[in-house]
Amino acid sequence: MHRRVTIASPVGLHARPAALLAEAAARYEGPVRIAKVDDGEAGTPVDAASVLGLMALGARHGDEVELTADDGRILAELAELLADDHEGSPAGRAEGGPG
Repeated sequence: MHRRVTIASPVGLHARPAALLAEAAARYEGPVRIAKVDDGEAGTPVDAASVLGLMALGARHGDEVELTADDGRILAELAELLADDHEGSPAGRAEGGPG
């Protein structure tokens, strides 16, 4: 399953947002991948449970990423984290759905 999400955090996938995402992805037993989307195409995916991998994506505020996992529940949880500005208010938008 795939799900595309726009990053809401003002700092993108750096430091705290990357750590929160990696922690959530690590709780899932199956593989969870994330790729930065450029011009509508997903790039090379990295392990979403890796803080370094997440930061290496260079994903900034407003960039779109594509999550991939076998379970729609983890995709929804991670999409919610990415759509949160981490300053207390949801600011991003999650697109698509399971599938």
